[in-house]
Amino acid sequence: MNYLITRGYVLATLLLCAFVNPMAKRKLIADKALSTVTYAAKHPLHKWEGVSHDVNCAVIYNDETKQPESVAVSMKVSSFDSNNNNRDSHAMEVLDGLKYPNVTFTSSDISVGESGALTANGKLTFHGVTKPVTLRTIRRDANGKMTLTGEFPVNMSDYNIERPSLMGMKTDDDMALRFNVVFTL
Repeated sequence: MNYLITRGYVLATLLLCAFVNPMAKRKLIADKALSTVTYAAKHPLHKWEGVSHDVNCAVIYNDETKQPESVAVSMKVSSFDSNNNNRDSHAMEVLDGLKYPNVTFTSSDISVGESGALTANGKLTFHGVTKPVTLRTIRRDANGKMTLTGEFPVNMSDYNIERPSLMGMKTDDDMALRFNVVFTL
């Protein structure tokens, strides 16, 4: 009988401990007012950028290690603004924005490097194609906020996107995506 009582007590204690420390991990949501994702593209005649201020991003943050453990990001293709309505409309057409309205990135494989560097191995889904990508980011903490910044290349051909053309010349295949995402700690 004592064995069953002791075993029950240990089991109850373990269950209680599992619920007593819920602060070990929590979800942080990016501050949309401070966060951006920017693409930079080139054509033989000019360069341009489009910016999205509608960045939906969440991280699972471990309060014990003080590190993000996983991340999920989603942006609407239509949210990018290049300050040229014709170009933005054409981008929606080229990117099949109605059929593939979102660009997403997910990772649960985040490692910590030196000087605030983080590496996230994950999957980027763009134009209906999902590919493995590695994002490197710099983390800065200040005034109760964590800011993650970085840049990575994306080739349109890797995602089955036909490069747009102007005056018979196509844009470069490669684009750069830059991100600046801010979380309240």
